[in-house]
Formats: sequence, C-alpha cells, structure tokens
Amino acid sequence: MRDEAVLESVAHEVVADYSSWVLPSAERALRAAGLKMRDVEVYAVAAGPGSFTGVRVGLTTVKAWSEAYGKRIASLSRLEAIAAQASVGREYVAAFVDAQRGQVFGGLYRREAAGLQLVDQEMVISPEGFLDWVLERAGGDAVSWISLDPEKIDSLHRWAEVENLRAKIELSTSVLAPLIGKIGLRKAIEGRFTNALELDAKYVRRSDAEIFWKGGVKRGG
Repeated sequence: MRDEAVLESVAHEVVADYSSWVLPSAERALRAAGLKMRDVEVYAVAAGPGSFTGVRVGLTTVKAWSEAYGKRIASLSRLEAIAAQASVGREYVAAFVDAQRGQVFGGLYRREAAGLQLVDQEMVISPEGFLDWVLERAGGDAVSWISLDPEKIDSLHRWAEVENLRAKIELSTSVLAPLIGKIGLRKAIEGRFTNALELDAKYVRRSDAEIFWKGGVKRGG
C-alpha cells in the first residue's frame, strides 16, 4: 500500500504451502508496485487467530524483515480485519471464523469514534456459546454479524429463534491483506507499533503440542 491506496494484492489461491508461497509472493507484489523491500516503511500483520502453522510462518517472516531492514510493525487481529467489513448502522459487530473441532474463533467489537474496539477478549468456543455470549454482552442492542463461515451459526436452531437475529450474516472476503494494511496504517499513524521482540501470536487456543506437553500426556498412551 501507498497511503490508503492498495498497489498490489496477491491471494494464496494455490496448493503450495504457505511457508513456500509467502516470500515469492511478497517479492511479486513489490515488483508489480515498482518497489524494493527497503522502501517499505511499516509492516502490517495479522497475529491470529488462525491455524498454528499459518500464524507462525507469517509472524516469523515479518519479524525477520523488521530486524533486517530496521522497520516497525503494526500488529492486529484477523477478526478485526473481518469485522471492519461489516455494514455500518449497528453499534456492535460480531466476527467469527471456523476453528475446527466444532468451535469458532470469535470476537465482539463496539463501534467508537476511534474505530472498532474489542469487547472483552477474543475466544474459541462452540457456535452456540458464542451466539449466546454475544447476545448477553450486547444487552439487546443491535449487532452486525460477519464471517468467512456464516453457516457455523446461521444454521443453528437458536439463530432462527431469536427475533432480532433474522438478518443475514454478512460474508467476509477471504483476501484480508488490503484490510490488514488499512488497519495497520491507522495504527501506525496513531503510533501503535510492535517491535520484533514483542510481536506474539494470538492463537486463542493452545496448540496440541503445548497441551500434551504441559499436561504430561503422551500421544497414544
């Protein structure tokens, strides 16, 4: 991006692993814009929630660029980038994505003058649990809903039973990089940076490896 204009966007729409795709694709985007990596002033990155491997690869790459070129990082949530697309008009925005294992990653945001503000913490929870939690926290106020996977909630019997939820859940774009860039730009203008050492993932749910290690449980045992 240059200011708020998107110069180039490359979507991961191939079978190649993200780890082998991201660097050549970044080079391709820079080349199309007529830039070199040293020309980049700020790196905007989504720190999760998402797949353990995908988040780790993305953050490791940005940390390396930041240290190599001495540039700063604007970090944000993937759910915030999804929520930013919701139609204006309601005070709250609920954003969620499939987290597998019968759960969703979810976050509730309130519209304020400075932009979307997270209400409480992002979570990994059953679709039914997230629906009920959002309704409770919104306290009867109108909520906009948006997701990459709307069927995770709009297929629930509970959704049809709640009178003020009969509106369709908006479908988020799967190409979030331009939105991440725009939110990152706003954070950069406000001076809200993260350095390479402080940049950490928002996994929300611990990885299986950590669960088994901390719990002293052996796989297959």
